[in-house]
Amino acid sequence: MTDGSPTDDNTSAVAEGGAGATAGAAAVTLDRIAIYPVKSLDAEFVDAADIVENGGLRGDREYAIFDEDGEYVNGKRERAVHRIQSSVSLADGTVELSAPEMDDYDGSIDDADGWLSAYFGYPVELRRDPAGGFPDDTEASGPTVISTGTLEAVASWFDGVDAVEMRRRLRPNLVLDATEPFWEDHLFDRRGTVVEFAIGAAAFEGVNPCQRCVVPSRDPDTGEVTPDFRTTFMTKRRETLPEWSGGDWFDHDFRLMVNTAVPESSWGETLSVGDAVTVGDVVPE
Repeated sequence: MTDGSPTDDNTSAVAEGGAGATAGAAAVTLDRIAIYPVKSLDAEFVDAADIVENGGLRGDREYAIFDEDGEYVNGKRERAVHRIQSSVSLADGTVELSAPEMDDYDGSIDDADGWLSAYFGYPVELRRDPAGGFPDDTEASGPTVISTGTLEAVASWFDGVDAVEMRRRLRPNLVLDATEPFWEDHLFDRRGTVVEFAIGAAAFEGVNPCQRCVVPSRDPDTGEVTPDFRTTFMTKRRETLPEWSGGDWFDHDFRLMVNTAVPESSWGETLSVGDAVTVGDVVPE
């Protein structure tokens, strides 16, 4: 592996058309860690997070909201989710919830079903999975990765949107301190392969660029749709797609952020803000 700097002797990834030795001249570190204790609700930012047995981060998507049919109540299906503000303390099992025209809730997560049902206008319940949570991608269930440069660049495509809002729209777990837009695209290659990389002592496999749903097109506070978001995004993504955005994943251009998997050997490792990112080889999946 390398720290992303070019070297004379690391040529395997380049020979395969991949990531390793060409991942930029500047060292890259982990800038921010976000966990989303309740799927589709607000992030909590932490300085360190353990990797659990499915490769996710401890506490991430540990809870999810379900309707009576057992379907997720999430941003993909329920726009009203965006108007909920939440703050969760997993250490003591409490949550603060607020929303327009609702009294605030401050109490046990286990007792929040009534507030949520009243808000949505139909019965819902919170379910918990402490062993690995409810990941969006069960095949690549590691934390999602993006860079600061990407957030800045994509935010600039839309009037009135800054990098903070774009992060809230895209909902990554890990933000890397890389100023070059789309740096994280070094972390995937063509279908049937993965890119080996590490953050601190934890090994990762970069699997694919995340296929986006409707959620990024909406204002994260109101749920209102940004006009022409998808069309603008896809046009600009194609125009700015760097040469290292590899392989055959771009059957369409509504893809951004990297889905990952974590080898079992790194379950139990701890990620910390400031950890160095090292990029390795492209290998068969």
